[in-house]
Amino acid sequence: MKQSTIAMAVAAVLLAGFSAADEATAGPESKCQACHTFDKGGKHKTGPNLFGIVGAKAGSTDFGKYSDALKNGNWSWNDENLKAWVCDSNSAIKSLTGDEHARTKMGKQNKCGDDGDAIVAYLNTLK
Repeated sequence: MKQSTIAMAVAAVLLAGFSAADEATAGPESKCQACHTFDKGGKHKTGPNLFGIVGAKAGSTDFGKYSDALKNGNWSWNDENLKAWVCDSNSAIKSLTGDEHARTKMGKQNKCGDDGDAIVAYLNTLK
């Protein structure tokens, strides 16, 4: 086997082992930082600043770019709702609003199970 093939195989194994738990413990250095900030008073990016999001009412920040479903949301971001959101925001928005046509601008993240738990645990530290 060529060295380049071995190197590619090792890289694939290492990347597959990098989970959302690693991302969550990395905090703002995570994949989530591409669209969100995490600091108190931090500016919004493509998505809202997530500092203090746990316990907040959906769509309640001054972000200004929420979908109508989030702007009019009548739920709070508790652990259960956040876990559903980071697993599949497209399904979560429908479930949380009770509207099968509800939409969100956030793409599906597929961070479910332990990965979702780790992200929500990190968000709980942002107080």
